[in-house]
Amino acid sequence: MGEKQKELDSLNEALALNRAIENSAMEAKTLNSIAGTYLSMGEPQQALDSHNKALDIQRRLRLRPEEAKTLKDMAQVYSSLGDYKQSLKTSEQALEIFEQLGDRNTKAITLNIMCNVSRKAEDYQQALNYCNSALNLSQEQRYFLLEQEALVGLVKVYELSKDYPNALYNAKRLELLASQQNNNFHKGSALFFLSRVYLASGEYQKALNSSKEGLSAWQGGFPLGEANSLGYLGKIYNSLKQPQQAIETYNQQLALWQKLANKAGEADTLYNLALTERDRGNLQDALTQIQTTIQIVESIRTKVTSEDLRTSYFATVQDYYKFYIDLLMQLHKKDPSKGYDAEALHISERSRARSLIELLTEAHADIRKGVDPKLLAEEKRLRWKLDAQVKLLPELLSNKEAQAAAQKEIDNLLSQQKELQTKIRISSPKFARLQYPDPERDILKLPQIQQQLDKDTLLLQYSLGKERSYLWAVTPNSINSYELPGREAIETSAGKFKELLRKCQKPGIDCQKLPAEQKAKDFQEITQAATELSQLILAPVSAKLGKKRLVIVADGVLEEIPFTALSEPNQISQLEKSPQTGKSNYQPLLVYHEIVNLPSVTAIATHREDLNKRQAAPKTLAVLADPVFAANDDRFTGKPPTLGPELNLEQSSLQQSARNLNRAGWGRLLGTRTEAEQILKLVPASESLYAFDFDANYNLATSPKLKQYRFILFATHGFADPINPESSGIVLSQINKEGKPNLPSILRLRDIFNLDLDADLVVLSACETGLGKDVQGEGLVGLTRGLMYAGAKSAVVSLWQVNDTATSQLMPQFYTAMLQQKASPTTALREAQLKLWQQENWRNPYYWAAFTLQGEWR
Repeated sequence: MGEKQKELDSLNEALALNRAIENSAMEAKTLNSIAGTYLSMGEPQQALDSHNKALDIQRRLRLRPEEAKTLKDMAQVYSSLGDYKQSLKTSEQALEIFEQLGDRNTKAITLNIMCNVSRKAEDYQQALNYCNSALNLSQEQRYFLLEQEALVGLVKVYELSKDYPNALYNAKRLELLASQQNNNFHKGSALFFLSRVYLASGEYQKALNSSKEGLSAWQGGFPLGEANSLGYLGKIYNSLKQPQQAIETYNQQLALWQKLANKAGEADTLYNLALTERDRGNLQDALTQIQTTIQIVESIRTKVTSEDLRTSYFATVQDYYKFYIDLLMQLHKKDPSKGYDAEALHISERSRARSLIELLTEAHADIRKGVDPKLLAEEKRLRWKLDAQVKLLPELLSNKEAQAAAQKEIDNLLSQQKELQTKIRISSPKFARLQYPDPERDILKLPQIQQQLDKDTLLLQYSLGKERSYLWAVTPNSINSYELPGREAIETSAGKFKELLRKCQKPGIDCQKLPAEQKAKDFQEITQAATELSQLILAPVSAKLGKKRLVIVADGVLEEIPFTALSEPNQISQLEKSPQTGKSNYQPLLVYHEIVNLPSVTAIATHREDLNKRQAAPKTLAVLADPVFAANDDRFTGKPPTLGPELNLEQSSLQQSARNLNRAGWGRLLGTRTEAEQILKLVPASESLYAFDFDANYNLATSPKLKQYRFILFATHGFADPINPESSGIVLSQINKEGKPNLPSILRLRDIFNLDLDADLVVLSACETGLGKDVQGEGLVGLTRGLMYAGAKSAVVSLWQVNDTATSQLMPQFYTAMLQQKASPTTALREAQLKLWQQENWRNPYYWAAFTLQGEWR
């Protein structure tokens, strides 16, 4: 670190000098050099900050070539943090400038970056397209280094997609190209990638020979290449069942990473050492190595100030946490008295929902107070520009090129908005004093987890691993742990169950009108799938369930599963002899259990700190329902709706979200009005606020009025976009009474984060509002986390496109139990779902199981 710090000090001196003589162009160049040094020191956020400062100068001075190169470098930083989407967006901006400038060489470099980013994002076909474009361009330019880099990209993509013949073919091309240069660096590089292909395809001896030869070429003058080569040599030794040689090789690699001050490389080598020690039975040595690995990645993560980038980086290191958990549980199996299972539960907590926990901490601190007014004014200006661009979209529907340009500008403004929000956070006086939960000290351990539970509550926390998965069952005075099958088996069973549950939501299928025999067959398939999954993930803990409330901290695909619809463990679900009756002895968990879902126990503990301090909202119920989505709606025209095109005022964005969700569009939900009218009868007019039709709009949804109500209901379309979580939203009235646009007309996730609520419960009686993008370590990033941040004590959301008629029956019963019988939301939701399950017409879990309660249950 000493040499790097000296380099950084020298660059900062140069920066000060350039500023003193007002040489802005050199100032930007120095800032980019500082960024490169920070990146090599394992501080990517500092690198991005320096790049952004350089970018501001270059744009002000209209230094287009320099701007493009800065964008290209920023794309690589985003990639290192796992934000592949932002990396590609930034690369595209750079590529556009290089094309305008006619800089074909740097265009090829950028295409190679985009190939690598797409490969990391596992979009292999797109990666091949970028690599082949870069290869063709570099061959036209006769630029050897770029041709080499493109071939390297092709080798990596084919290797990862297990197309070993093509991987080997391109590795041989790479070797031939390098042989023409008579250069040890290029020779070492070609042999390194050849050994990688041999290793991946199982030809270990060939891999060993190539790896040793490549290492020899790199030694002495190319420490980065030498370090990478040593890492693969260690993997080859492990494949050859030579662990001692692997350990010696990894230790050589570790020393090189430490000399290079490359913290990310150091963490990866320690992880490989831990794997090797585990595999040869040295569990304690493995434990020491993985603990050091986790310390390094936690240190890197804390230096990243952007919430989005912390999340994306955390997702890239989840394998380390999964290994740590598995190792602790293997130690627990050997010695159950040492409390390794409790430590594994703590590591499970450390590995999940960390960004949400930190966001909740920020919300409590109100970090926007005291921020530079200029930054807040700039934020407002960006929001205004964003709304103006969105407003343009409907006018450009006939001009595809102009529409694409407008959408591109919207994406650019969203990126600027994110960067500005990070600046606001950093500049906040409260942010500077803010203490995030320390992962070792403040992320809950067993005693603190138990304090969050009630005597009638059982926590079921899952961790899905490649070879083995785990379940912890925790009460206020006990912990039991269970080994479950690996992730693939659980994903297969859960995927089948999920697909059967959602069969009725497919276009053109009305399950209510199916013949009785088909209904019976469908129901049998669902109950069998529910039983199979229950056997995998609940049967081991069946003796502990009793009739307790179940608090579920799920993992992976289990976050998309309604536990209420799973069979009671050890129960075999079979149809009676007469298939025409459609009856079954299927008994879902719903019958004896209230069920609550949490992103993590630490998240609810953090949330409770704020909830316990605040006063209850003074009024009871606010309802927004049955908005107007289209200009052909009879509430506007006074006539029955025609089959003509809808005026969808955020059409481009909504259509993209619909495509991401495989939806056809957004029609009126007549049942939401019936539902809302019945619920409003339960509350005196003085205690309620209601908005139907044109009044159910964005302005009301974001107004301070909602802070006055304990219960808030949105009865409309909603969507949690699995591709772009920030685009998730609640669809409100899109036109006003005069037929003019309501802009914005969608309560987006970013808007929800800016709400200030004192609600005990927010209900999104809409479609798929409980889903989102599955980000490793964070779970489903969707509307629920936004509602928790905004101050909602708990939320009821849906896991699929709910049936309008069934929902209009379920919701009034749910609110009746809460508002008249004073039942808790968890009790009320269970009672309402039970009533539907007990009716033959609604017995299929599709009709009642979509809604889940997330957050506080007390």
